[in-house]
Amino acid sequence: MAKRFKRPIGNKPHKKLFIISTEGTKTEPEYFQHFNSEAVIQVKPLKGDNKTSPKAVLQRMERHLKNECLRKSDEAWLVIDKDEWTDDQLLDLHTWSKNNKKYGLAVSNPKFEYWLLLHFEEGTKIKSITEVTERLKRKIPNYEKSINMKKINRAMIDKAIERAKKIDTPKCEKWPATWGSTVYRLVEKILD
Repeated sequence: MAKRFKRPIGNKPHKKLFIISTEGTKTEPEYFQHFNSEAVIQVKPLKGDNKTSPKAVLQRMERHLKNECLRKSDEAWLVIDKDEWTDDQLLDLHTWSKNNKKYGLAVSNPKFEYWLLLHFEEGTKIKSITEVTERLKRKIPNYEKSINMKKINRAMIDKAIERAKKIDTPKCEKWPATWGSTVYRLVEKILD
């Protein structure tokens, strides 16, 4: 009589999924894609259509969530820059993020590059948006909206979280009113 092979059932843990809708179509997805090397999580940046308004970022997420339900441990995040957007334009995103405990909003003021800069320095005494990019280019030569994640390691990510938390004191409810980034809140959850 032939021996039957038994297949192991249900022993493989499911990866926690982070679905991320970003304003940026290159830098942000590249940054978050880096975290897919973590064993217990999967980060899925949504592919953009070059529409970067807060409304477009939210609509992209809502369309995705209609087709793919979140499991208990999964989360959906919107990542956007404050730059020229008005508070009224960002308010819908904030309201959306408060409607469900699985939803989140991460805002960098003035832009995502400020979050990247925090991986290298304190990010203080900046006088203009242009200076953010100039300082980042000193740390990452030839930076042009694309980031080589080999230039950023776990210690640098931990330092960026620490620096962003320091700037976000007291903790802002919606988004940073001046220089700052709440991207650290998402990254902490990914690394948790």
